[in-house]
Amino acid sequence: MAEERRLFGTELRRRRNEAGLSLTQLAAKVHYSKGYLSRIETNRKPPPPELARLCDVALAANGTLAALAPAPSPGTPLPESQDDSEVWIMSLSADGSSWFRPIGRREAMAMGVGSAIGFGLGTAGLGATSGEATALAALRAHFDQFRRLGQTASPGVVLPALVAQTHTIQQLASRAADRNRGELLLLAARYAEYAGWMAQESGDDKAALWWTDRAVEMADAGGDRDLAAYSLVRRALVTLYRDDAKQTVELAQHAQTFSVPARIRGLAAQREAQGHALAGNRDACLRSLDQAQELLDRAEPAAGPVLGTTNLANPAAMALGWCMFDMGRAGEAAEVLDREVGLIPAEALRTRARYGVRRALAHATANEIDHACDLTRDLLGLIEVVSSATITLDVQRLRRTLARFRSHPAVREVSPHLDAALHAPTA
Repeated sequence: MAEERRLFGTELRRRRNEAGLSLTQLAAKVHYSKGYLSRIETNRKPPPPELARLCDVALAANGTLAALAPAPSPGTPLPESQDDSEVWIMSLSADGSSWFRPIGRREAMAMGVGSAIGFGLGTAGLGATSGEATALAALRAHFDQFRRLGQTASPGVVLPALVAQTHTIQQLASRAADRNRGELLLLAARYAEYAGWMAQESGDDKAALWWTDRAVEMADAGGDRDLAAYSLVRRALVTLYRDDAKQTVELAQHAQTFSVPARIRGLAAQREAQGHALAGNRDACLRSLDQAQELLDRAEPAAGPVLGTTNLANPAAMALGWCMFDMGRAGEAAEVLDREVGLIPAEALRTRARYGVRRALAHATANEIDHACDLTRDLLGLIEVVSSATITLDVQRLRRTLARFRSHPAVREVSPHLDAALHAPTA
């Protein structure tokens, strides 16, 4: 780490002098203080990855500086899946807070049967094919409702009912006639996959991966191998938010080795691009984005619930804006995000918050402080409503970026509200 720091500081100074820039001029370009840059050049402080990428772009280093920056620590490895003798469910306390806890298979089975009876399907009628078909249609409709609810409410509101419904469908499948069992298992897999996403949004990566693994198992039992590839895309999202570029790229590339529909391969290529952007590899990022766009453009409509987002007009185009920011090109990122965020449906609050915060962050990094503060002010309510652990990571970056302009009137006005949104209790 010390050697990487020395190499970066020395190369930064060399390239700055070669470009004929003073420390003050470079500081104005990257919007960090002269004193902060001086400490980095003299190897007294390691460069944050974001600053390394900004300097790389400002000095036209073509990735050299970004590559020299010390890589962020990957932290702990991805949690291992729990033993199959346990099932993870969400519990609520009297004060409204929530957490995941493991329960035994026997308790989970009892929960599932109880939920089925509450759904109007007593165990005596579970073998009736017509009743199963009716239940399947209703549960498919309920899944769409859960996805809509997930856009407008916190994970703590969505998860308990979502988890209970997943257990219900598992119990229905275990007693169903052959012709309906496969479809019930596939639907249960989609419920479980969405539970994994909501678990990640609640900040619990361990539960997120557990539910994702269970989704793969149920899909496999139902005769669908495609979810195994998509689960790698989901795992890559966990590593992306952990700033682990290497593992993100590897997982996404592995997903693309499966013989699966174009949409899944397109989403995997898109995730690979985000990993390359995090590593500062612009050429590889743009190649992957081009591949993602081509695959997503020719993807056929799904027969069942769509995997991945349904609220972006062009997922690959939105990913371009996301990636441009991670590669230190804040102005280009802001231009793309301005266009794409405007196409998000008004009711998709979680999606609007996610990309809206990154849009505000891009404008703040591009020194468009008044506009960034205006955008932030409009997002405060959404941030509190959706209560997202992943969005919060970008909100924290936005707060740190704006703090560099703490004397600016608009920053002084919005900062207390941004702090309040960050510290709002999770529902």
